[in-house]
Amino acid sequence: MGLYDRYLAARVRRNPADPPRHIAVVITERDLLEQGAYRTLGQFFGWAFDYGAERVTVYVSVLDPGAVPTLERELEGVEAPQPVAVRGPDDTQRADAPIQVSIGLGGKHEFAKAVRAVAEDVAAGATAAAAVDEEAVESRLVFPTDPDLVIKTGAERLSDFMIWQSVYSELYFTDVNWRDFRKRDYLRAILDYKHRQRRFGQ
Repeated sequence: MGLYDRYLAARVRRNPADPPRHIAVVITERDLLEQGAYRTLGQFFGWAFDYGAERVTVYVSVLDPGAVPTLERELEGVEAPQPVAVRGPDDTQRADAPIQVSIGLGGKHEFAKAVRAVAEDVAAGATAAAAVDEEAVESRLVFPTDPDLVIKTGAERLSDFMIWQSVYSELYFTDVNWRDFRKRDYLRAILDYKHRQRRFGQ
């Protein structure tokens, strides 16, 4: 770790504010085609847990559905310090591992499927319409937990990322592309987060 990285790390550790417990990063399938992309992802996992995270979510936006099986295989093989759950665009099983990876599962699609499941329960008489609340929807999401911090590399857009879960998340955009993302870029994001006052929609 270089001198500047050590300086940033010291600033992060000295700052008394709580670190983000759940960190998400939004990348694209094109990002993962770059040399060293999966190694960077493994390092990202390590940085996150080293600096206080308890959960990490990776959202990979996909333009070519045919690339999903290859991405799943590669992402399941990434070296990680905690168990990893990888979910593709058609998966319905919840992802509760410390590291959860979404490949091409759009936020609109995930939300629509959750609402459809609630509606089916109401139609079947298993749930009263008046009893439907936020928890009823959240319990049917593939990715049930809300990120504290969402990091987006390369461009200022979320690419249909977890629209329900990220409603109160702090967003951090960097023009650094994933292939060039380094520990110092991660530490800058954490330091920026620690300087913010979260409002949770207030």
